[in-house]
Amino acid sequence: MIEFLLWVALTVATIIPMLKLLPHFGVDAKWALICVFPIAVLVLLWVMATKLQAMEKR
Repeated sequence: MIEFLLWVALTVATIIPMLKLLPHFGVDAKWALICVFPIAVLVLLWVMATKLQAMEKR
């Protein structure tokens, strides 16, 4: 039970910042909800990094 509560806490701690950051990178904030899956966090970070590089080139 304690592991599940820890997982929920970490998931919420990941989703909330993603909700605020993703729109700045041109990604719909709803995509933050897929952070329930750990691999999805990595994918979103890659997307954000790619968009950041494109924004820096402008």
